[in-house]
Amino acid sequence: MLNTTTRSLLVAGVMTLTYFAAPGADACPGGIDSELLVELPGEMRSVFVHEPAPVDPAPKPGAANAPLIQVAILLDTSNSMDGLIDQAKAQLWMIVNRFAKAQRDGVEPNFQIALFEYGNTNLPAEEGYIRQVVSFTNDLDKVSASLFALKTNGGDEYCGQVINEALDRLSWSEKANDFKAVYIAGNEPFTQGDVHYVGVCERARGKGVLVNTIHCGKHDAGVSGMWQHGAHLAGGSYMTINQDRSVVHPAAPQDDALAKLNAELNKTYLHYGARGEQLKEQQEQLDIDNTNLSNDAGAQRAVTKAGKYYDNAHWDLIDASKKEGFDLAKVPAEQLPEAMREMSLKEKQAHIEKMAKERKAVQDKIKKLAAEREKHIAEARRDAADAEGASLGEAINKTIDEQLEEQGYEIEGKKEQAPEAEEQPQDQPEAEAKKK
Repeated sequence: MLNTTTRSLLVAGVMTLTYFAAPGADACPGGIDSELLVELPGEMRSVFVHEPAPVDPAPKPGAANAPLIQVAILLDTSNSMDGLIDQAKAQLWMIVNRFAKAQRDGVEPNFQIALFEYGNTNLPAEEGYIRQVVSFTNDLDKVSASLFALKTNGGDEYCGQVINEALDRLSWSEKANDFKAVYIAGNEPFTQGDVHYVGVCERARGKGVLVNTIHCGKHDAGVSGMWQHGAHLAGGSYMTINQDRSVVHPAAPQDDALAKLNAELNKTYLHYGARGEQLKEQQEQLDIDNTNLSNDAGAQRAVTKAGKYYDNAHWDLIDASKKEGFDLAKVPAEQLPEAMREMSLKEKQAHIEKMAKERKAVQDKIKKLAAEREKHIAEARRDAADAEGASLGEAINKTIDEQLEEQGYEIEGKKEQAPEAEEQPQDQPEAEAKKK
């Protein structure tokens, strides 16, 4: 019999659906993955149950020795954390772009990201007000859409328990050279809950998973609340941020050109599969949503789409055609773009190759503009951080280069980082912090 566990899913913010799930399975906005065993009414099934995609969207190594970067972001979604969620939505792409600068021994690593929320009373109390939003994935649009779907509500924030859930539910690499890190952000004491943080953080360190703690508030409050101690135990960094700081940056001269190039880039995507057209529409809507958040979020997203970590093989023919085992001949004509449905197989292949070349040309232009833009906004970011305190993305980016380099990774074109979070020395905490 299939080994399953009982889980609960908040549906439309109104009702809780209880279902059986294979260990490690997602319960994320936008769909229940196919491995879940769930009884749903027909009108709900069309929303939550996805047909398997022709190509598995899960990351697969590009080479036998390709290293892997795994990042789990754990966000407090209690009442006071609306600003934190806004920063996460706006700065996802900045974080991804920073990780994309890394390589190890000349090999580009694969990248996986996961997302948890905690401290939200809309979530089941018996599960610690915790939800795995997205398991490890390289589907960055899925992560972005999930961030936009998060809602805050008051609750108890159990830091130890949510870290423990991330360690248990996620498929962490067992390779010593792979980079594994948790970033947990919140504002209540780190000590809350029945699962104490001390044992959990020590366990994370034993698994080679760094735990970086990001306290939303003053440095001293984070120290007394044991956020610093948690990072110390798990070999990570302790930082403080201003979660209410606006992440809007001054316009850069390259922004308009990047927006136009991004629109050209979208034209090169050739959807396929039962949900391909829907996911292409989601891609375009996320462009709008991010740009509406800030000009920086829109520009950073365009840069990500031009980079190595933006992979849509589960719905885009160009990305899929690069994957081993993909067979264009097996894709039903009705699941292709209308312009391709009457083409012969040879014509379809030629069209994909043509659009791939066009995409590469647009991506190269975006990368060139992105380098110019990065120089322009560095000082503006530094000034904003100095005046108002660092934001979530800046806190995470503060740690990336240093921690990757400690594990033998090289950072492409490393430059002086601006808008730094307030990282504090990992002092040995007082004796009262040790145990309950």
